[in-house]
Amino acid sequence: MSQNQEETLSGYLESQANLVQEASEALPHQFSQCTYPLGPLRQALYLCLTCPEARGICSACSISCHTDHEQIELFPKRSFCCDCPTQAIAHPCSLHTTLEVVNVSNTYGQNFNGLFCRCHRTYDANKEREAMIQCLACEDWFHESCCNLRERPPSRESSPEHKDQDEASKGPEDDAQSTTSSSGLPPPLIGPSDYDSFVCTECVSKSPILRRWAGTPGCLMVIRDSPSSPWRVLCGDPEDKNETLEVVAGTKRPSSPSLPEETDLERPRLSPSASASIQCLAPPPNPIAQRILSDGNPVMDPDTSLGFCDIFLTEGFRNRWCHCDTCGPLLAQYLSVEEETYEPPEDPDSGLSLEELGMRALSRLPRERAIDGIHAFNSMRDDLKNYLRPFAEQGKVVNEADVKSFFESLMERKTSA
Repeated sequence: MSQNQEETLSGYLESQANLVQEASEALPHQFSQCTYPLGPLRQALYLCLTCPEARGICSACSISCHTDHEQIELFPKRSFCCDCPTQAIAHPCSLHTTLEVVNVSNTYGQNFNGLFCRCHRTYDANKEREAMIQCLACEDWFHESCCNLRERPPSRESSPEHKDQDEASKGPEDDAQSTTSSSGLPPPLIGPSDYDSFVCTECVSKSPILRRWAGTPGCLMVIRDSPSSPWRVLCGDPEDKNETLEVVAGTKRPSSPSLPEETDLERPRLSPSASASIQCLAPPPNPIAQRILSDGNPVMDPDTSLGFCDIFLTEGFRNRWCHCDTCGPLLAQYLSVEEETYEPPEDPDSGLSLEELGMRALSRLPRERAIDGIHAFNSMRDDLKNYLRPFAEQGKVVNEADVKSFFESLMERKTSA
């Protein structure tokens, strides 16, 4: 507060109480134990930009060991062991003082270099306008515009590899994009409430199960019918299947090489009991999705492709997978079971006011020290009353300089005593 600013005592106390409440809501946990002794966990991680090493630290170490460092929140990563107390980071860990060996089991993607999405950009919370989505498989983060859910915001630069082309093709209409949402951006094709989880192109291409289910009901994709057509949602509706007959006309074999369709002649005849035990419940592959999947890597040529192979899994997707003898072994654990994310123990003091925290700390002191503390507090209170009395009598406003002057004189008297 500057000398020209005024604030009533009640207003100041109210603002301080609000700050305490905000702090307790933002940091409700204890941060007194590094997670390293707990082994690999799915836990929230932070990247310390002040430290030169591209490593991950747990929530407790981000606050207790790197509190004055610049950091980026990476959010949860699975099977990760905190690097703070290891030889990989030169800055010593104040919570786990034993120096441990480097974690060889940790996986470090581009996020640990401060890069995100398929566009490989850095993240700046003060400049980023659009939402980012975390891939369920690789746990990287992706811009909605990079998933073709919306147009790229005009204020955001192009990806490094396409910046020159975008600048050359930029027309006068680029700066006149209309906005239809409170954030200044048009709503995405698939909103956050329309799906439960997201899996990126690269991870879909590595999973036979996801390749098979892509574009079927509950596994949405964003595609276009031609490079000049608008983006639309592929959701496995009958209309999509009818359009597919024209798209894939003339093909001689199914597009998906991972789980090919079987004709009635190729499918072995089983007895009713055997068929019931191993019957495959996976839906027929969506021909449009399989066509796009077979066209190669759309990331290499996003301007001419008919879509990325990202999929958006709707609510309840874990209950819909087929668990037959063929599909079951191909299901990754994160697809079939919701993973638990470690959270530090709750801090019992997080919801207490400064006065309550002070009284609790005072009650834990030895009796003699507690009495001395009470006497010191009462003495300071009386001195402050005497100091403020002339201001009240003369109707003067107490500003920041007056408060600083009081405590400086108090410290001088204490030092000279």
